[in-house]
Amino acid sequence: MTALNRKLLRDVYHLRGQLIAAAMVVMCGVASFVTMRSAYNSLLTTQQTYYNEYRFADIFTNVKRAPEGLTEQIRQIPGVASLNTRIVVGVTLDVPGLNEPATGLMVSMPERRQPVLNDLFIREGRYFEPGRNDEILVSEAFATANNLQVGVKIGAVINGAWQEFTIVGIALSPEYVYEIGSAAMLPDNRRFGVLWTNRETLAGAFDMRGAFNDLSITLAHGADEAEVIAQVDERLKPYGGIGAYGRKDQTSHVFLTSELQQLQTSGTAVPIIFLGVAAFLLHIVLSRLVRTQRDQVAVLKAFGYSNISIGLHYLGMALVAVVVGGIVGVLLGMWAGSAMTEVYAQFYRFPLIRYVAGAGSLSVAVLISGGSALIGAISAVRSAIKLPPAEAMRPEAPARFKPGLIERIGFQKLLSTSSRMILRSLERNPMKALLSTFGIALSVAILIVGRYSADAIDVLTNFQFEGAQREDATVVFTNPRPSRARYDLLSLPGVLYAEPFRAVPATLSFGHRSKRVGISGVEPGGELRRIMDMDGKVQDVPITGMMVTRQLGEAVGAMPGDTVRVEILEGNQKVRKIVVSRFIEEFVGLNAYVDAGELQNILEEGGSISGAYLRIDQKMEDEFNEAVKKTPAISGATFRRAALNSFNETVAQSQNISRIVMIFFACVIAIGVLYNSARISLSERGRELASLRVLGFRKGEVTFYLLGEQAVLTLLALPLGYGLGWLMLLGLVKGFESDLFRFPLVMSAKTIAFATLVTLGAALISGFLVRRRIFQLDLIEVLKTRE
Repeated sequence: MTALNRKLLRDVYHLRGQLIAAAMVVMCGVASFVTMRSAYNSLLTTQQTYYNEYRFADIFTNVKRAPEGLTEQIRQIPGVASLNTRIVVGVTLDVPGLNEPATGLMVSMPERRQPVLNDLFIREGRYFEPGRNDEILVSEAFATANNLQVGVKIGAVINGAWQEFTIVGIALSPEYVYEIGSAAMLPDNRRFGVLWTNRETLAGAFDMRGAFNDLSITLAHGADEAEVIAQVDERLKPYGGIGAYGRKDQTSHVFLTSELQQLQTSGTAVPIIFLGVAAFLLHIVLSRLVRTQRDQVAVLKAFGYSNISIGLHYLGMALVAVVVGGIVGVLLGMWAGSAMTEVYAQFYRFPLIRYVAGAGSLSVAVLISGGSALIGAISAVRSAIKLPPAEAMRPEAPARFKPGLIERIGFQKLLSTSSRMILRSLERNPMKALLSTFGIALSVAILIVGRYSADAIDVLTNFQFEGAQREDATVVFTNPRPSRARYDLLSLPGVLYAEPFRAVPATLSFGHRSKRVGISGVEPGGELRRIMDMDGKVQDVPITGMMVTRQLGEAVGAMPGDTVRVEILEGNQKVRKIVVSRFIEEFVGLNAYVDAGELQNILEEGGSISGAYLRIDQKMEDEFNEAVKKTPAISGATFRRAALNSFNETVAQSQNISRIVMIFFACVIAIGVLYNSARISLSERGRELASLRVLGFRKGEVTFYLLGEQAVLTLLALPLGYGLGWLMLLGLVKGFESDLFRFPLVMSAKTIAFATLVTLGAALISGFLVRRRIFQLDLIEVLKTRE
């Protein structure tokens, strides 16, 4: 072993505390990267495999009623590889053990099992038998939420007639990986489910023999999706076609893609922050180490060691922290990534989720951690190798001693000797104090980022379920009903107030861009459902024109004042030109709003409603539920309280798990940064502290001098950390933004208090450890004069 390697081992042992702290920071950065990226790779690989094996379609469309013979014309469209026609209808369900009515989406399947588009994976049970019109398969998410087993009977209102079905199987479909109602913003697996049954069952009940109302298509390789959609729409328009759309707009795929994008963003932004802190920490450790080893550098150069050898020697110390932190980080990240993937399996339904760490991700993690070491160490190494031997032999020039700010303003008598020494030290070493403060502030900012999801969930919950949604229940009709249906709803048991709404599907176009959305007709002065912007302000819909979310306007390229083409995908499918009056910032979806009267004019109808928001007497809730279950005109009902419970059980729970992982990493980094800061300060000032002891200062006074300086730096770092945390959150919120969701930029008092307490706690722990080192100082060894 060479002399430099032996010196490296001695230095590593001597600096083990600082290097362990730096290794822990590297570990957190690598682990966060591996966790997020491996979960992303696992979901993406599973999604692609599932889509391919079970033939997930590329194009989807619905019609009122089209003859089966039309399929041959559609099959001849250039680019169409295969297609599948079905009957898909919404039904009201009476589920055992569930008081409220549930909404079901019934999908027809061939009488005999055969390969089809959007095929089924049967988890339990079997396929229904030919000729049996009372057998169904139910989606796994719905069955799990309601504890439904094979053999259980479930009731449904089929086109106004009550029918009982027997569950013969529990199944999955690539079309419903994320199971959510068509008009819902959040999943409610207990009250919404997908059911598959014999096609003949639905054909007979809905007069669909020899006809279909749903079509799925797969494209040939290289086909032009837009052109195929245009030709499909042309052929289906006479039969009530409401516009075909590609996979990118399919509800389940949109939610899954949004989750993958968020994972990808998290897997990039968060590790960059963590490893940036690691680079900064390694830079501080090595640069200060070089300052304390100036004479050793000079001796090494005098004995003929080259600049490269000395540079690699000091770089080796950084690599020790990186290698140890990287290895532990990869292992920890693989474990956390596997656990996170299992959590996603509870919300995204796949036949099997295979955990895929990915050699590429692991390699990138190693390269990133190694890069952080190089970035952090390179400037320190440069300062080591550029010192001429003669200059390095001399100690650093002492600081210029002059009255400090406290002395100049005459406040020195108000402070103790140790307090004046602390303030003078900070004033005479401003750059060192600034770097230390910045390092601690970074740890505060990371703690704020770690707890951000809790703040976001609180804001979204209060916004959606307390501010915007104030109804007890929402009912949706099977078909639009005359406006007098509002009074029919008031006759239902327990209904105190009904606020009707009208919603129609439409395609908004501006120039060459278009987007399929739902247009809501809003009654002025609504009490139960309010339109609120992201600042929590209630917005009134303009009397004329259309108010759209900013994301929708940007998606079609329209600005306020522009006139957009609106094609109504209902009834006679009228086309209108409407002015975009203004934008609104909302958290969820791409939404468009017009005045209810304006929408009536657009549709050229005397007034019809799609459903209503209801206020219900809680004492009569059971009677209301029973009445809704037996009302054929109502296709579904949702309940605000149930939606909130579902949100807390699904979205909030998944975010809680991610938050725990983030907070753990953030706490480790905070402790590492603060401990390193205190230990480095002790290493730099060991001679000074020993001198104070020899001059008669007690151990407590010396400890107060060193740790008091750290306390001042920590207190100065707190407000700076709040600001840095806000900037980091701003970047994350922008990175997470998608058509589906926007996240609030919020930093609550709870988060600030959490970051503050953890930082102060870490400072106290670090101070206790350093205090022990101060008490163990060997005064004679420390005060030996350099030769």
